[in-house]
Amino acid sequence: QVQLVESGGGLVQAGGSLRLSCAASGRAFSDYSIGWFRQAPGKMREIVAYISQAGPRTYYADSVKGRFTISRNNAENAVYLQMNSLKPEDTAIYYCAASTSFWGTASSIDYAYWGQGTQVTISS
Repeated sequence: QVQLVESGGGLVQAGGSLRLSCAASGRAFSDYSIGWFRQAPGKMREIVAYISQAGPRTYYADSVKGRFTISRNNAENAVYLQMNSLKPEDTAIYYCAASTSFWGTASSIDYAYWGQGTQVTISS
């Protein structure tokens, strides 16, 4: 079992940047692929990016490709999401989640462990 805590959210103007962190404890962090998801009011939770156990392989939703970068530091038990060129439509609660899928997965149902979320608000 792994416990996850997100941090780094906040309020930023369109075009600005934020760096989200996902800190893990419990089972070895390197045993998991880590995904970032977001959920805006009235909308379904959606994949933002993931990084796999091996490789690492990364995946980005089309809506964030070229603007967001996911990275991991297994020694620090942490995964990061660097978000640049932020847009108002990026406003959401952002969650990190852990999956035992070796090469990663974009499906939320494959993630067994979730953090509490961190609010990201982008003003126009």
